[in-house]
Amino acid sequence: MADQKDNTYRLSAIPERFLAALQYKDYRTLWMANLFAGAAGWALIVARGWLAFDMTETNSSMWVGLVTFMAMAPRFFLTPVIGFIADKFNRQTVLSWTYGLNLAHNIILAALVMYGDLGIWLLVFLSVVNGSLRSAQQTTSQTLVPNLIPRDRLLNAVALNEATQQGSRLFGPILIFILIVAVPDSADIALSFWFCSAFYFIGLILTLNIHTRSTGVMDSSRSFFQNMASGLVYTYQHPMLLSIVLMAVAHCSLTMSYESMMPAISEGKLGAGEAGFSYLIAGVGAGALVSSIFLAGIRNESTRGKVFLFFGMTSGLGPIALGLSNHEALSIAATIFMGVNQAGFMTITHAIIQTIAPDEIRGRISGVYNMHVGGTMAMANLINGTLTDVFNAPLVLSVGGIIFIVAIFLSVGIPPLRKIYFPRTPLGPSMA
Repeated sequence: MADQKDNTYRLSAIPERFLAALQYKDYRTLWMANLFAGAAGWALIVARGWLAFDMTETNSSMWVGLVTFMAMAPRFFLTPVIGFIADKFNRQTVLSWTYGLNLAHNIILAALVMYGDLGIWLLVFLSVVNGSLRSAQQTTSQTLVPNLIPRDRLLNAVALNEATQQGSRLFGPILIFILIVAVPDSADIALSFWFCSAFYFIGLILTLNIHTRSTGVMDSSRSFFQNMASGLVYTYQHPMLLSIVLMAVAHCSLTMSYESMMPAISEGKLGAGEAGFSYLIAGVGAGALVSSIFLAGIRNESTRGKVFLFFGMTSGLGPIALGLSNHEALSIAATIFMGVNQAGFMTITHAIIQTIAPDEIRGRISGVYNMHVGGTMAMANLINGTLTDVFNAPLVLSVGGIIFIVAIFLSVGIPPLRKIYFPRTPLGPSMA
């Protein structure tokens, strides 16, 4: 746990209520590293998605969906392994390695685009590499956070971490938009990848300066596979954990798997092209940043539960609004609304997972959670990209939003979720 005497600084003029976790030096360092990594990640998503869309003669959303699928698919099979590694070895060291390898990936991608040696299938392969490294980075980072701050600051820390991720979702696409406007068409995408490389380099330097050392606990009487699978067993045997994971799966598949559809929305519906793709994604990031900052100020579980239910009920409305909109300003407003509700729902989901999971197997439980969420988003983006080519993006968005709204209303009748929405006792590792 973080040393409050040597590892903190006082918040004076800064509102302590919203920034409490930033008192702790190692958490601050991780928070800044996540900011740069998140900006790089979302800039990469926009640049890579448009590159896939533009590389195909028919401007097919299916290829965007395939690239997105391959970038997210590693979460399904890799995150349990990463969770095991995060519990077996020093979490800070594992995190630094993920930053270094992602830096190398982005340099290679930038060079290939610059010299015109990148084909669509090589882009697909590199998407797998990037997805694997981002999965490792996110799982390890989530696992490390509770080791850097006291337990009573956990909700604030998770919310600030999510605010960082969502803020980067705003700034990454804005960077791409600026490059599109300022740089000739032949060079803007390559330069985007070079900026991603620079951001990962800064993140690497920061992670090397995290001094807290933490690991989980391995049962020496169990085999390698038994220890690795313990997170899956624990999750599936605890109704509250399983319920929250399944709700996250429904949320991600029905409301958040929109990346493969955004180029079609921007080009076909709004006529805004590559720039439109950037500001639609940026709109989601802007809304998400607002809700994440708001959640950082929530201190009790009762309020958190009610806000969680509210975000769930409103999360399906954004995709419906985007599907119905034919105007750029209204479409941006819809994506902002999407970001507010989707980030609010997922931020609280992450906090609940970290609250319930015991420290000794937190990495493996985080791996199981990311496996379900990431695998779902990977498959959903592939399906949605294909459905967009067969039907149209507005219809796919709207149907997903409607189904999730219905699911949320039904979830109030599920006892483990009702305990989360309306908690009477503190949530913790002992609760089922």
